[in-house]
This record gives sequence, structure tokens and C-alpha cells, in this order.
Amino acid sequence: MTDAATPYDPPDGPIPEIWRDEHLLVVDKPDGLLSVPGRGAHLADCLIARLAERDPEVLLCHRLDRDTSGIMVFALTKLAQRKMGRMFEVKRVKKRYVARVWGEVAAPSGTVDLPLIVDWPNRPLQHVNHERGKPAVTEWRREAVEDGTTRMRLMPRTGRSHQLRVHMRELGHPILGDPFYAEGAARDFPRMMLHAEGLKFEHPVTGQMLRLAAPCPF
Repeated sequence: MTDAATPYDPPDGPIPEIWRDEHLLVVDKPDGLLSVPGRGAHLADCLIARLAERDPEVLLCHRLDRDTSGIMVFALTKLAQRKMGRMFEVKRVKKRYVARVWGEVAAPSGTVDLPLIVDWPNRPLQHVNHERGKPAVTEWRREAVEDGTTRMRLMPRTGRSHQLRVHMRELGHPILGDPFYAEGAARDFPRMMLHAEGLKFEHPVTGQMLRLAAPCPF
């Protein structure tokens, strides 16, 4: 299943390259494009398939939701993939997102600490479950209030599926244009206003500290 309640019509055009060496490839994923193939031939077009046309050895390290844009790291060697995967697993990769959310957020900053689990009858939706959910923590900071909406900086400390989307809804401020978790006027936007802006991590092979960013398109 795709990550949105709309037909799959991925954008055309080149994939912006942010950084590369012999071990890693870092790109800026457009919104509306799957990270990996979905089920069925109509969902075969995806980011990793497009990258493989130029770099057949490209390997997945992590994912972004279909409707989230922004920075993604791919490996070009098995060693880099294994080490990057471990770094994501043990939370040694610092992530930074930009979102626009519905309503005017009153507090300047805060933390959402709510455990999440898949909502099986409605999968791939996720929901809060204090008994069986996995820990999920998001730190947030208000950046600006704009016409009844708020620009937010989001720093997830865990990497649960749909974490930022559910946490913002639970905060009372769903992400604009979110086809799953926003309703009414909050949903009526041309795209989901969530962008993976930055990553900070130690290069898995060379040890170089990398601070990489993809400019926010909204």
C-alpha cells in the first residue's frame, strides 16, 4: 500500500544530489515519490529505482514516507549500508525536519512522548497505544506563525513509522496536507508540508562528521 490516500502519480524530473563519495550517496527526495517499490507494477517507479539507473550498486539505508520530501542517504557498498543501518538503529543519526501545521501553536517548544503501533484494521495508519506501542519521542520548536498555521522544527529522537505525523496530530496541530491524519481545511493543501531538512552523522567508513541539508521547498 502506498503512503497516501490518493492515486500514485510521482513527479518527473532529476533527483537533486546533495553529496557523494565512493561509499555514500545523499539526495533530496521530491514529495509524491515512493522511496522503494510498492506492491504492483503501478508502484514500481520509486527513488531507489531511479538512482539505480545511474548507480546500479545503490543500497537502501532508511526511508521517507511517499509524501515527505527531503534528505535521504543511500549506500554504494555493502559495508557502508551495514554500518549506516546500525547507526540509524542506535540513534547516532541526528534528524531535523521542517513542517507546517494547522493552527497557532502557543508554546515555543516542547516534547511529544507517545508510544506508537500500527492500526491493523486501518494499516498503514499508526496510532497511540500505551500498552503495546513502541516508544516514540519527538522534540519540537515553534519557528513562526503564518496565517493561522505554524512553521515547526521537528527533531525526532526515535524513528517510528508516521511518528511526526501522528505526534503533531496528537499535539492538536496536524501537518498541513496530510492525507491520513489531517481533516477538513487542514488537509486541503497541494502537498503534505513535511520536509526532512537535515542530517548529522559520522561517516560510517571514514569517520568524517557530516552535516548535510536539503533546502525546504515550502
